Amino acid sequence: MYVISVNVGRATTAAAPGDAPGFTAGLDTGIDKRPVAGPVAVAPPGPKGVAGSGLAGDEVVNLRHHGGDHQAVYAFAREDLDGWERQLGRELPHGSFGENLTTSGVDVNGALIGERWRIGAELVLEVSAPRIPCRTFADWLGESGWMKRFTQEAAPGAYLRVVESGEVRAGDPVTIVHRPDHEVSVSFLFRALTTERALLPRVLAAGDALVPETVETVHKHLTRQRNQPEGSVGAPEAPRGTAASTNVPV
Repeated sequence: MYVISVNVGRATTAAAPGDAPGFTAGLDTGIDKRPVAGPVAVAPPGPKGVAGSGLAGDEVVNLRHHGGDHQAVYAFAREDLDGWERQLGRELPHGSFGENLTTSGVDVNGALIGERWRIGAELVLEVSAPRIPCRTFADWLGESGWMKRFTQEAAPGAYLRVVESGEVRAGDPVTIVHRPDHEVSVSFLFRALTTERALLPRVLAAGDALVPETVETVHKHLTRQRNQPEGSVGAPEAPRGTAASTNVPV
């Protein structure tokens, strides 16, 4: 298990015309991540709303909705990019989905919330949440019905928080140093938040490793369930993740 590529992006530089064939030019976003050579410093960026990415040189445009300690780093498996290449019939270079770390041999979507990875000699990251697709992501790829397709795949990649600061570079080994004793994987949490809301109560098993917004979502869901009149079916909740979201590193 190792990091194939470390990718960073600059604000408002998404795909200059002719610079990234197959992607949309001119978006006001930092989703256009490109591989960089050499080590990149990684540290906790600070609270959401005032801080962006955990990687030095990586910029976030919308600090209100993106970045911060719980979304410091975004990882996506090269194996999953390869699968999308086959489905879409187009090349997807490292960083195409806006990921900071493109990995090889890492079960990113099977990783448990609260699982910790040591990368290289010093850096320790903790899995915090799945990525939820948004309109910027869809616009960047230029694929019809993209948010629905990505949601149905339930392999969204993982956000990670920084436990121990350090440097990361292409080729660094990834070692799982802590794996919690619960069932809440990245894919499980993603499905609970999007297409399988009945799973939400089980999400709380991940405890303090959950992002505060996720805990709030679960408690709101439980409150609605308690307040539903006995014997009533009620209107089904619409699947989430198929409309604009605030959980993408742009």
